[in-house]
Amino acid sequence: MLKAPRGTSDILPPDTSKWIHLEDVLRHVAARYSYEEVRTPTFEHAELFSRTVGEATDIVEKEMYVFKDKTGRDLALRPEGTAPVARAFVEHGMAHGALPRKFYYICPMFRYEKPQAGRFREHRQFGVEVLGSGSPYSDVEVILLAADVAKELGLLGTTLTLNSIGCSVCRAVYKKDLTKYLSARLDKLCPDCRSRLNRNPLRVLDCRQGLCREEVAGAPRMLDYLCDDCRTHWDEMTSILIGLGLEYTVDHSLVRGLDYYTRTVFELKWPPLGAQSTLVGGGRYDRLVQDIDGPPTPGVGFGMGMERILLATAKGEKPIPGGTPLDVFVAGGKSETLDLPREVFSLVQDLRARGLSCDFDPLQRSLKAQMKQADRAGAAFVAILGEDEIRGESVTVKSMKEGRQKSIARTEIPAFCEEVRAHAE
Repeated sequence: MLKAPRGTSDILPPDTSKWIHLEDVLRHVAARYSYEEVRTPTFEHAELFSRTVGEATDIVEKEMYVFKDKTGRDLALRPEGTAPVARAFVEHGMAHGALPRKFYYICPMFRYEKPQAGRFREHRQFGVEVLGSGSPYSDVEVILLAADVAKELGLLGTTLTLNSIGCSVCRAVYKKDLTKYLSARLDKLCPDCRSRLNRNPLRVLDCRQGLCREEVAGAPRMLDYLCDDCRTHWDEMTSILIGLGLEYTVDHSLVRGLDYYTRTVFELKWPPLGAQSTLVGGGRYDRLVQDIDGPPTPGVGFGMGMERILLATAKGEKPIPGGTPLDVFVAGGKSETLDLPREVFSLVQDLRARGLSCDFDPLQRSLKAQMKQADRAGAAFVAILGEDEIRGESVTVKSMKEGRQKSIARTEIPAFCEEVRAHAE
């Protein structure tokens, strides 16, 4: 039997409705902040990611799905969303229009990594990007947007972690001292960190291996090396957060693992998820557009794994119900003289035209079986058509929750449903 590839999953009813609800919330919050949706290709030239994400990162070294097309070009399934948005920004000349531009995306990402709870080889991500603003207010805005998404989904008690990794100027000085510190402890680092030390020592700070974490605990801190411009940006951003009453924690080992980041990096966590508590990761990337041959354009944004968000909502204050609510199920009885199936189908289509979600049993099973089907479908009401109803030009409508039942004209069904719901509220 053929199965879905490891690290992928089918999204089936009733879970499909949870995804739809989540996407609706994400789009609603993004629109509130005046972000516009952008959709980029599922695959890009592999060079886009090696030039921006970084050749010494896990994504490029181990996790990208790279393949050659029929002309021998190296293409890659999209492993992250920021670089494709920046590429589209440059390709379509948006840097020469009114700035900043604010985008969001909801799309699948692909990374070859060990599948675990909330992390799959094909996963879906919500992300936002602000291109053309170097203001610390834009840093704070994307943080607030992420926090608002969490609140809308009932994920209360999130924690914000911050750091600054400076710019290319002050980071060059920091890298020298960090390399010197780590070189003295080379034999205690994991093989990956030893191989990356001379290429990008900041990757060592991002390592999750226990021994490496212990060794970097006493490493030099980037915040002590910030140049005047980076220090001013950091001070202004944290001052804005404090002024808004937003608490945060500084994590000196937070570097976010992608080479394009500059200055601000942050994570939003929800502690009830335990070891996999990070919901959002992001930061500033002021050289990314320039690195792909665009004009100097500052940027800031974040990515949010949607599978992990759904895991969290199941434990939060607002669990997302599965299934799609059904307004009316039309059930038909038996008749030797009347064409009840045709009458049932005619009523179904009439109710759908009036804006009600409606279903029926095309297999024409017993009325008892149809009532069970209506219950399984979560129908709020059942409209019953039998010989008496047809001859009386009426329909018997039953509220499944209230148990209330009434014989009414077919045209009165929408009003009856609305009346019962209003009474229940």
